[in-house]
Amino acid sequence: MNADCFEKWFSEVLPKLKPNSVVVIDNAPYHSRKLESLPTMSWTKARIQEWLTSKSVSFEATMVKANLIDIVRQHKREHFDKYVVDEMAMQHGIIVLRLPPYHCELNPIELVWAQAKGYVAKNNKTFKMAEVKNLFEEGLQHITAEKWSSCIAHIIKEEDNMYGLDNMIDNVSDRFIINVTESDSDDFSSDNE
Repeated sequence: MNADCFEKWFSEVLPKLKPNSVVVIDNAPYHSRKLESLPTMSWTKARIQEWLTSKSVSFEATMVKANLIDIVRQHKREHFDKYVVDEMAMQHGIIVLRLPPYHCELNPIELVWAQAKGYVAKNNKTFKMAEVKNLFEEGLQHITAEKWSSCIAHIIKEEDNMYGLDNMIDNVSDRFIINVTESDSDDFSSDNE
């Protein structure tokens, strides 16, 4: 899979979705092609200046490349954190929700794939590719709307558990913060004063 293939497939799927739908995707590289390249030190100074000018970002013509790249980094978020698939979806009134990196347990499709693969494992008798393919397609046919809803409900419970853990960690870590600044108290004054 690569970005070109995924974007082609995605462009065919988008018209089939209802407006205001939410598409949940992970951070696979082919989901995450940037809409625009960010200038790097390998760019010419003139090209970096052109990029900054096109973004209405001010700079001094006498600045060296390193200073220009620093300015680029300051404006990175507003100009660079846009993805091709997010923009494609937006044109159809669709929202893309990106999962946090390394959190496949928050992706309901993983549970669906597990059910389909489990069906193959349970029913595979010959271990030939043709049978595996047919069984996989049969397994997908067994994924009903109710099973999807169940997978989503499970993910929502996982999210709630994670929110609870975040709050607990915040509460516990706040109690362990040690302040190393000056104290108003005389508890730590030396005997020589």
